[in-house]
Amino acid sequence: MAKTSKAYGVRRAGRRLASVGALFGAFVGSEALGQTTPSAVEELVVTGSRVSEASVAIGADHVTATVSITSDALLSAPAGITGLKMLESLPGFNVQANDALGMYEFGNSVSVRAFNFQQIGFLLDDVPMGRSDQFGGSPIYRYVDNENLARVTASAGSGDVSLASYASLGPIVSYISRGPAETFGGRVSFSRGSDELLRAFARVDTGEHNGFSAFGSFSTVSGELWRGPGTIDRDHYEGQLRYRFGEGSITFQTVHNKYFDYDSPSITKAQYLGTAGDIFGRSGRDFAYLGYIPVPGAFGTPATATSLPITAVGAPPYSNANYNQYYKFAVNSREDHLYATTVKTPLGEAVDLSVTGYYEDKQGYGVSPEAYATSLTNYNAERLIVAGLFAPRGIQYGLSTIDGTRKGVTGNLTWRWGINTIQAGAWYEDDDYHRTQQRYNVENGNPDGAPLFNEPVHLQRNYTSTRKTTQVFLKDTVSLLDDRLKVDVGFKGLDIDYEISGYRNPADFINRRTPTITDNWKDYFLPQVGAVWSATDREQIFASYSENMALPRGADDIFSAASPLAPGPEAEKAKNYEIGVRTNRPTFNASLVAYFTKFDNRLQSFASPVPGSTTTETFFQNVGAVEAHGGEFSGQWKPELFGGKVYFNANVSYNVAEFKDNFATFAIAGNRVPDFPKWLFQGGVTYEPAPGAVLNLSARTISKRYTNFVNTESTGGYTILAAYLDLGDGIFVGPLKNVKARVNVDNLLDEDYLGTITTTTNTPATFRPGPRRTVQVTLSTEF
Repeated sequence: MAKTSKAYGVRRAGRRLASVGALFGAFVGSEALGQTTPSAVEELVVTGSRVSEASVAIGADHVTATVSITSDALLSAPAGITGLKMLESLPGFNVQANDALGMYEFGNSVSVRAFNFQQIGFLLDDVPMGRSDQFGGSPIYRYVDNENLARVTASAGSGDVSLASYASLGPIVSYISRGPAETFGGRVSFSRGSDELLRAFARVDTGEHNGFSAFGSFSTVSGELWRGPGTIDRDHYEGQLRYRFGEGSITFQTVHNKYFDYDSPSITKAQYLGTAGDIFGRSGRDFAYLGYIPVPGAFGTPATATSLPITAVGAPPYSNANYNQYYKFAVNSREDHLYATTVKTPLGEAVDLSVTGYYEDKQGYGVSPEAYATSLTNYNAERLIVAGLFAPRGIQYGLSTIDGTRKGVTGNLTWRWGINTIQAGAWYEDDDYHRTQQRYNVENGNPDGAPLFNEPVHLQRNYTSTRKTTQVFLKDTVSLLDDRLKVDVGFKGLDIDYEISGYRNPADFINRRTPTITDNWKDYFLPQVGAVWSATDREQIFASYSENMALPRGADDIFSAASPLAPGPEAEKAKNYEIGVRTNRPTFNASLVAYFTKFDNRLQSFASPVPGSTTTETFFQNVGAVEAHGGEFSGQWKPELFGGKVYFNANVSYNVAEFKDNFATFAIAGNRVPDFPKWLFQGGVTYEPAPGAVLNLSARTISKRYTNFVNTESTGGYTILAAYLDLGDGIFVGPLKNVKARVNVDNLLDEDYLGTITTTTNTPATFRPGPRRTVQVTLSTEF
């Protein structure tokens, strides 16, 4: 599930959000944008179908480093690519995935500066997305199709205080949807690609009638895993209904996502290199689960790729632990439903109000194997205590289920008063989550046998957890020197109540206890200050400082592993400093930012193998302080030399993230934080030989990364090339317009590399190899 790295050219690289001051940070993409003061930086002189205006390309008027992926960039990427994977086009974002589209959830990883995926806050329009955990969370890639997005906007170091999130230690990423169109129309696309990929998308807009407008869309993706047997399938629905009244609007939106896939394994370097002694002869990036079942052999006979001996005289036929390599015991399924209503309205000449209420329902399950010997041990530990258990027959069907609801309301008020623009608001959310985990027999103990849900072997978990969050904020944006200087001063307060109750682990079943554990983390003064100065009509200087607090990552895992009497973890906190400059010239624009981040109570994830299984379990260790510093450059250049038909883009990031304290017996102070590369480059060249034809070649380079806390293992850097050819923009055929064909090639040179890292404390890590070269062809049209 390692993520490939690629770039999609100037359409995506370095594009920055069109914004007019931090005043409207909370209203990104809303109608409120139309009321702001024009930017002091003039519009970009460079023109071209793949070049954005200055406010997007260099982040004009923001007090922090804020960048965007535009709609053009999203649509030039391979069809079906997740919005999360598209973040790899932004400065500093290290994105890894198991497949070219980034669809496999447990293969996704993101890091930026000193932050990882679970320390980034995500929003869909005005809806906060909560935590990004695959189990029980609301990761953003379940809720968006790129065709329905207007842009993706990211603040890598410090999101605006008005944006709601209990996960963010600074970074915020907002996904802004393309609302209902004012005229009737639609879009249809169809894609085929490597590994039997098939994707179809359709959207219909009603147009606006007496203030009412709506759209509905549907997409479906199916394909085979590139590494091993199994399939991946996704059906996705989105819709919006909007009513405009005067200067206000009411918008109802809904998203429904259904997802199913088979897993592929994480592997060690030894397995990758073929030195681990794998009895099935697997090695390299194609190391996968088995698509067949070896026959049982007699006790004492040698294990081979086609025959596995029983583990003891009289043991069941499928008692050998290596039967856990069969692919049907590695499955994930999710179903998510989101509903939201947003009201935006002016309250007089100088006051605007925005309120959003939302409700989310989720459910799903995952399957993992458990070997006979492990099941027998756990069965014997519980059988005299827990009624209704059955002795294991062979390999066990490990079933984990999740369900839950998330509901909340967020709102803010904006008051323009002279040189001041004052914002105040609040957010409340109640997130309820239920998880179970148990092991069941299968028919005859055979890995291909049907699960016997009436024969539980031992019980692992059955608990509920809740998170009740309150956030308030107040901010003033002051415009000085004829709007050439804008100063933001604000703060937010965050209060999180947490509770977990029930059977958290096998020990709770054995000890006949269902503890209820509560905790609270709060800080009502998390300041943010920043300024942006238009030094000339073409240059801006900006700087900011912010403090943030987040819900401890993996709270359920932390409280499940600990004694009921053990104290809970401290909340993670971070202080973020930024200073930067932007320039906008006739043939180029650029942004350069330097940053420093300091963490307190850093919770660092690490993995430990699950006994009897092919999977690992993630734990979290408080490693004290972590500091990071570095710089990011982003720019676009369109030289006159080539007659305006060729333009270039580049992002370069330098980042050093280090532990500052030791923990337990491990001397890690001064060590690099694992999975954070020091250097990251993304760049490309785009050529427009004729109207309606665009050719792009791009490259992405990531330097060496350490894989454990003690820095005794690392994985080398790599460079990935990607290309696309887009033909037909502006072509009309009868009622159809913009009939287009696009070819995307990912990993053009078929680079063999290790992508996603499951980091460890002091042992060898596991990896997901990056996918091989993939090709995709997409036909699309509008009407």
